[in-house]
Amino acid sequence: MKTKINPISLRESLIPIVILIVLLGYNVYTYQDEAMNGSNQFILLIGAAIACIIGLNKKILFKSMIDAVSSNIKSITSAILILLFVGALSGTWLLSGIIPSMIYYGLQILHPSIFLPSCLIICAIISVSTGSSWTTSATVGIALIGIGRAIEISDGMVAGAVISGAYFGDKLSPLSDTTNLAPAVSGSNLFSHIKYLTITTVPTIIVTLIILSVVNFLTIPTGPTDHKSLLTTIENTFTITPLLFTVPLMVIFMIFKKTPPLIALFIGTILGGIFAVIFQSSIITSLSGESELTFRGAYQVILNSITVDTYINSGNVTLNELFSSGGMKGMLNTIWLVICAMVFGGIMESIGALKKISSSLLNLGKSTFSIFASTVGSCLAINLTASDQYLSIVIPGKMFSKAYKDQNLAPENLSRTLEDSGTVTSVLIPWNTCGAYQSGILGVSVADYFIYAIFNWLSPFMTLLIAAFNFKIKKMSVRDI
Repeated sequence: MKTKINPISLRESLIPIVILIVLLGYNVYTYQDEAMNGSNQFILLIGAAIACIIGLNKKILFKSMIDAVSSNIKSITSAILILLFVGALSGTWLLSGIIPSMIYYGLQILHPSIFLPSCLIICAIISVSTGSSWTTSATVGIALIGIGRAIEISDGMVAGAVISGAYFGDKLSPLSDTTNLAPAVSGSNLFSHIKYLTITTVPTIIVTLIILSVVNFLTIPTGPTDHKSLLTTIENTFTITPLLFTVPLMVIFMIFKKTPPLIALFIGTILGGIFAVIFQSSIITSLSGESELTFRGAYQVILNSITVDTYINSGNVTLNELFSSGGMKGMLNTIWLVICAMVFGGIMESIGALKKISSSLLNLGKSTFSIFASTVGSCLAINLTASDQYLSIVIPGKMFSKAYKDQNLAPENLSRTLEDSGTVTSVLIPWNTCGAYQSGILGVSVADYFIYAIFNWLSPFMTLLIAAFNFKIKKMSVRDI
């Protein structure tokens, strides 16, 4: 005879979330920038334990909860490997002089008076071309952070501009996985979805560009800047040449051609190591501690840049902060955080808490605006609890599909709202896979870049504004019925 499972209530579903948010808030207050080094991870496990206790009280088998956790962690295998390879890539790209070359030329091209809007536009172009916010941040994003530091612009401002541009493409590019996933779960056509998505996305990116331009004008000095000493130091430390851009261009081209990201990042890492031997032999010799370049010395230095710490002393304090990398090892705190978040999300899903929260939001009202608002709320709730961008699209997409049809709303309305509130807000949550990744790879906490990631937090408001004014709300056609 099977044990009868008691359905979970909304109050019980919210208990782990409320406790988690309170504990994380206090933890960040206590540890500040050190919270990512392990304490936040344990807080997520405490939240998972509370959810587990509620599940056991509801007669849910512990094994079924662990199976859900296992399934959740399995789903992020690719993301974990990508994180490791991004760490490896940043190591060899530093050693080879690719990142220093980006900083060198960027210092000459990107004037402080237009720096933030330039970051937004550059990252938007790259992300639309590749369909990947992660690749955009791992390549040009890191370089832009470095340039910003060199000309003394706040890391949070630069990261916010980078992320805003990166997620513009992640949301709109036909090469993006989320851009394909949203119409797939809602039943709309890909290119119809993209066309309909521009109604909210284009105004949002324009407003973002205007605000960043104003912030740039009000907070960043616009007078002439003297980077001669920085440029001279970079030239004296590395061999600087445009030929080094061959590697990032090849990686971007591979992503554009839909090469699996793991393969593209692996090839980019290997090419970075090869280019280090070709162009930076003196640095390799110095780091190896030998009098001349040898195979053994080069092998050791390159492997260290891929796996552990790399530090290149330029003699300039500002540049020394830029010329260091943690390799794969430097991404372990982020990976640890993502795994713990998946434990919490898996147990919340297995006890029915995620479904209960979403269904409760669906029942808030039956008007057109309330359905849009409920979808936005559901996506945000899943991003907060399941800590996964894809689940924030799939779960609400499946649950709200019928509600949109009942209101005679075309599936494009649902797919657009999923992107406006699920795809872009994931990066605003520190323990979400996207928030953890961007924070880890750019070296900037979510708290520091949150307010400047204008495109990301403005998108849900834009979709609600469009719904409130009933503007371009597409009705179902005979084809959709």
